[in-house]
Amino acid sequence: MRNFQSPYFRDSDDSEEEEEIDLAPYILAVRPDELEGLVEYLSEGEDVSAPAESFDMPNADESSDSDDTYEVEDDSQMSDSSLDSDSDGQAEEDAANGNKPGAAQASTSNGEGTAEEAPARRVIDDYDEDMEEDEVIKAIISEIKKPRSKPPDIQTEDFVVDLSFHPCEDILAVGTSVGDVLMYRYANDANVLAATHELHTKAIRCVEFVPDGKSLISTGRERSIVVMDAETGKFKRFWESAHDEPVYSMTVLGEHLFATGDDDGEVKLWDVRERNAVFSLRPVEDFVSSLLANQHQQKYLLLTSGDGLLTTINIAQRKMYVQSEPYEEELNCMGMFKRESKLVVGTSKGNYYTYNWGQFAYHCDAFTGPSASANRMVPITEQIAVMAGEDGILRAMHMVPGRVLGIVGQHSMAVDTLDISGSGELIASSSHDNDVRFWNVKYFEDFDGIKYNSKPDKRMLRHNLPSSQRTNAKDFFAGLGDDE
Repeated sequence: MRNFQSPYFRDSDDSEEEEEIDLAPYILAVRPDELEGLVEYLSEGEDVSAPAESFDMPNADESSDSDDTYEVEDDSQMSDSSLDSDSDGQAEEDAANGNKPGAAQASTSNGEGTAEEAPARRVIDDYDEDMEEDEVIKAIISEIKKPRSKPPDIQTEDFVVDLSFHPCEDILAVGTSVGDVLMYRYANDANVLAATHELHTKAIRCVEFVPDGKSLISTGRERSIVVMDAETGKFKRFWESAHDEPVYSMTVLGEHLFATGDDDGEVKLWDVRERNAVFSLRPVEDFVSSLLANQHQQKYLLLTSGDGLLTTINIAQRKMYVQSEPYEEELNCMGMFKRESKLVVGTSKGNYYTYNWGQFAYHCDAFTGPSASANRMVPITEQIAVMAGEDGILRAMHMVPGRVLGIVGQHSMAVDTLDISGSGELIASSSHDNDVRFWNVKYFEDFDGIKYNSKPDKRMLRHNLPSSQRTNAKDFFAGLGDDE
């Protein structure tokens, strides 16, 4: 779900005279008591003997690319061992030997007499995963130790509203608040802006590639829909007044068919070969937060809405199939699991409801996750999804049964967009600070065969997942690079 009412969202026609926004409520800070027991992970050029007291508390008002200032309330049980008590003694020994405290020592010397720097070492390297009993803990520690690569972050001049991976090529489409779609070719070493397409006169609302990648569909706040040739940028189809209200959500059902839902609860089905919508229905009275259809059968189109309803439409019969009982919270996102036999819906209060496929009137199971609103859900495997929340944290969650596996990545502000690449190796997310970040999640392929207990082992939550910028939940000052 993209929060178009967010104070950070700026449309192209917004007045510059608007009242200045207080950013303080959106910047999370570290509590002083959490500074105790921080584990220090070293980047190149730092020494194990540097005491934790040498780090200064960053100012919450200062912007930083490392996004080190926020508090993980729901993961407070995550902790790690404190620094070795011998660190002070090591510092004294360095001083006695004439070495500067914190200076990296040369380990070897090459034939020309120049010293080679010792490789950076992290405390996690000393963990022995074979000593752990929980298979999930073993897998997490093992994956953290492996080198991992991902593309660098993308910083845009305008607010990022939506993004979509090309299904076949290394291309990411980024929709902005001024109506442009930016086409980036991404790689581990650098990202290149390949093209900029001015498609809408107001803010982009949704962008998505069709399954073959030849076309890109976009919607704008001025209520238009554009089908563009992804290679040439030429319009294939254009609907000027597609909805009475701006489109809030969209899903592509096939090569020619896609569905849209607007701010006023209306849903329309479109065929790119037709001049007008092939079907229209207004089953709810609030915004349509997400749309979904199963890929194999495509019998039902499901939609969640701000008035707490899960609505199912029979696509073939062009009529409503069933509508759930109303929930006292916004239903924001959903995903299918267990070979499309289970549907899980995330809500604004951090609750998750599970439905048997075809039985959408009432949930068969429910669990409570982190208290932050579940904004976006991207299924990774048949059992695991990545969730993006208002607290700026991306979490991996085992959906059936429900449990939090760990932190995949972090932003300093709320996460509004989330998508997974066609290969399933990368996830891209964006936040209110106009940045797009990539997270390497290929390791989930090995997690899928693990048998999970009904209740998580709290020890496994002491480590963030390998894709995260930080190895541990309280590792706020880690100097980890992009390869972590």
